[in-house]
Amino acid sequence: METYNVLFYAKKVKNNPKASTIYLRITVSGKRTEISTGQTINTSQWGIKSGKVAGNTPNAKQLNALLEGIRSKIFECYTALFNTGKEITCESLRNKYLKIEERKVTLIETFKDHNSKMKELIGKEFSKGTWERYETSLRHTQSFLKWKFNLSDINVCDVNPAFVADYEFYLRTVRNCSNNSAVKYIKNFQKIINICLNNEWMSKNPFIGYKSKIEKVDVRFLTPQQLKDIQSKNFISERLSIVRDIFVFCCYTGLAYVDVKNLTKQKISVGIDGGLWIKTKRAKTKIEASIPLLSEAHEILTKYGNHQKCLNENTVLPVLSNQKMNEYLKEIGALCEIDFDITFHTARHTFATTITLNNGVPLETVSKMLGHTNIRMTQHYAKIQDKKIGEDISALRNVLMENNKAG
Repeated sequence: METYNVLFYAKKVKNNPKASTIYLRITVSGKRTEISTGQTINTSQWGIKSGKVAGNTPNAKQLNALLEGIRSKIFECYTALFNTGKEITCESLRNKYLKIEERKVTLIETFKDHNSKMKELIGKEFSKGTWERYETSLRHTQSFLKWKFNLSDINVCDVNPAFVADYEFYLRTVRNCSNNSAVKYIKNFQKIINICLNNEWMSKNPFIGYKSKIEKVDVRFLTPQQLKDIQSKNFISERLSIVRDIFVFCCYTGLAYVDVKNLTKQKISVGIDGGLWIKTKRAKTKIEASIPLLSEAHEILTKYGNHQKCLNENTVLPVLSNQKMNEYLKEIGALCEIDFDITFHTARHTFATTITLNNGVPLETVSKMLGHTNIRMTQHYAKIQDKKIGEDISALRNVLMENNKAG
């Protein structure tokens, strides 16, 4: 049973400190709300300790009787809520007293409102990809409600720990999501619940005690030979050749899909070394990436300098949709006998590992080129091969041998 308390206090009227308005404060389980009683008195008349009007004048007695009537009415409202099994909060008690119809906030309605606002902020606070992931999460939530309850929506107050557990089970089984995908969808869902909690549309957090963890996944990248095989492969299809060239360009620049899609001539300029550099802010992190153009990447830019799609869209490469790029890359990987499914992001991993770190480029430099906010992010992408470790240890042995001879 929820505990509640009713307190009356006087608040000075603005611009008239001699007059005060009597307010009612309702507190339920530590949370409170306030209502004006509409009664005004002389500030000196209020008894702070007693919580009522001081004195025995007829006016004081009348006002105190009115306050006690309000106190009794609040108790009646509390009892009514308790007897009907409704959730008792400071807001529900206040609304019951004021005879305000309680607003029923629903989960899908709130989710859609969140996504609609996020869509309006694309390019300002969120990327299109982030909005699309929340749209996918919304569809999964709608499908779960239909699967579990045969409902199109549900009151947010009905979302409890069992709901969260069943939703995660649904994602892992019916939707066949991997651990990391399931955790990410649940995290998106949790954001919607947090909005409801922050607005006091629900009082109990269904995620209390819930635990989930992203599993570390080994990133895949191309070996020097695999990259060479893709570069030298002759494709009959022009679309595969174009996708291959854009993919290879990113293997030598480290650009993510959205960044190469938005790459314009204005973002390429002469750098400190006299060569061409890419200077662009990453769409995901808004961090500036500074990337000197290697000859392999420069050749591809030159190749598509007069491509009609590039001229029409003011871009430097004719990039297709992410879905199409990955679809064609899968085909390219099969034709080049790559032993895993390559995606567009494979290029970024290849740049971090095969092209830069394994050729002696310092981690800090790679991090700057990738546009990372910290070195730890770069360490996640970059995986140093045994060949590089062997070379480094061999150099160390030589240093130690020289030191021993000198000693």
